[in-house]
Formats: sequence, C-alpha cells, structure tokens
Amino acid sequence: MNSFNKKKEDTLKHRLITIAVLIPLVITTLFLLSPTKFGFVIIIICTLSAWEWGQFAGFQSQTKRIGLAIIFAIILLVIQFSFQDITNLINEPIIFYSLLIGIIWWIIAILLVITYPISAFWSNSVVALLLFCLLTIIPFYCGMMILRTISYQNNTFFGAWLLLYIMLLVWGSDSGAYAFGRTIGRNKLAPKISPGKTWEGLFGGLIVSEIISLLFISITPIYIIPNYLLSTSIIVVVISVFGDLAESMYKRQSGIKDSSNLIPGHGGILDRIDSLTAAVPVFAGLNLLIFKWFGF
Repeated sequence: MNSFNKKKEDTLKHRLITIAVLIPLVITTLFLLSPTKFGFVIIIICTLSAWEWGQFAGFQSQTKRIGLAIIFAIILLVIQFSFQDITNLINEPIIFYSLLIGIIWWIIAILLVITYPISAFWSNSVVALLLFCLLTIIPFYCGMMILRTISYQNNTFFGAWLLLYIMLLVWGSDSGAYAFGRTIGRNKLAPKISPGKTWEGLFGGLIVSEIISLLFISITPIYIIPNYLLSTSIIVVVISVFGDLAESMYKRQSGIKDSSNLIPGHGGILDRIDSLTAAVPVFAGLNLLIFKWFGF
C-alpha cells in the first residue's frame, strides 16, 4: 500500500510540475506567436501525435512510426505554405473542405464509439487506422489555424482568446466530469471503452462548461453573441467527450494504456489533446460552414 501511495504521489507531483510548465507555454503560443510560427508549433504537435498514432496502426518499429510522423509533417507543411495569406484563411478551400470532412468524420466516429465493439471491424486494418489518423489530425490543424486567425486583421488577439476559450471549456468540462463522476457517478456512459466515465459526470461537465462560458464572456474581450456561444459550446463539449472516448477506443483495441510518455504524469500528446481534436474542428466547422462566424 505504501509503494502504491508513493507512486500516486509521484504521479501527482509530475502532473503539477508539467501543468506549471505547460500553462505559460500555451499562453505564449496563443498570444505571442505570429500565425506562421503558431502554425509551426501546431505542426510539431500534430507530427508527434502521428508518431503516437503509429502504435494504434500496429507499427512496432520506431522506423515506421517516425516515417509516419515525417509524412504528416510534410503534408501539413505543404498545406501551410499553400496559404495565400496566413492571416486571412476564411476563403481557403483546404480549410473549408477539411472542416467539412472533419464534421462528417466525427459523426462517423461517434457512431463507431456508440456501437463498439461491434464496430471494431477496423481493428485489423492498417489502412483504416491510418485513414482515421488523417481524418483526425488534418481537420484539427485546419481548425486551429482558422480559429487563431479569424478576424486577425481587425484584432490580432481575438482568435487567441477564442482558442483559449475552447481549451478552458474542454478541460474544465473534463475536470467537472471527473469530479461529478467520482462523487455521484452511478450510470456508466461507455463501459466497454472507458469504465470510469458516467452519465452523471457528463452532465456535471456540461454544467461546469456553461459556468466557464458565462464567466469567460463576462471578463474577456470576446464580442460574440452570448446565446450563440452558449449553444455552440454545448455541442462542442459533448463532441469533445467522444473525442476522448474515440482515443480510448483505439487504445483499448490496441492494448495500450497511454499513447506515449512524452508528457510526464500525463501520458502522451494524444492523451492531452484527444478531446480538442474533436472540439476544435467541429467548433470551427459549425461557425464557418453553418453559423457563418456569427456574422463576422
């Protein structure tokens, strides 16, 4: 028992240290980097995510995983250098179609999660798993870029505030779901994928996310219509839960606990951004393709 408690204390210490380091890095990346440099940071994150995803596809050798990461880095660099004006991406075809595909993909991914393990026909298909990687990472990159640069020529920080809002929303919802699930959770949300998640946790996370949304609107310079933001936020929080569940599904099918050990105490990159890979492209896609950026 003592060794178990010691291990938990060490894990908690690593988590707190990592959080203390990551928070300033996130703020710096969002607010102080130019769109081009911001894009390079996101490409690095996506490249490392692709390297981790190699495990899901059954790549045991580092050579294959590194090769997969290099391929994704090249694809993303080609996309970024193809932009006519990186500060004005609203009319870029690659952005439009990537977000459209991203919304369609996450509808499919939700169905795969809901019907798992019956839906696990893909588990022995390297092609299917690599396609899932492509459909997850490319729309995520495009969503991050369009959100960071939206209204950039009018307000260079607006997109940074918007992305910070989404991150706080998703991470706050996750923390709220954990707290509510631990205290009053009884009914399992997806027992065959993630036994720890409950319906009570989901609703608790939604409550916390709405509180965060109201507070964020009241104290930050985001000038979006609050009702629109709240309604979109609910959808995004629910989608983010399925982003988390989707990665858990891949890990369970592959027999993997963490996507990697790149982040001490937190696992891998995918373990930290799994919810955002769903939330970001869906949020961007809903507003760009459906709500037209709230009239921007």
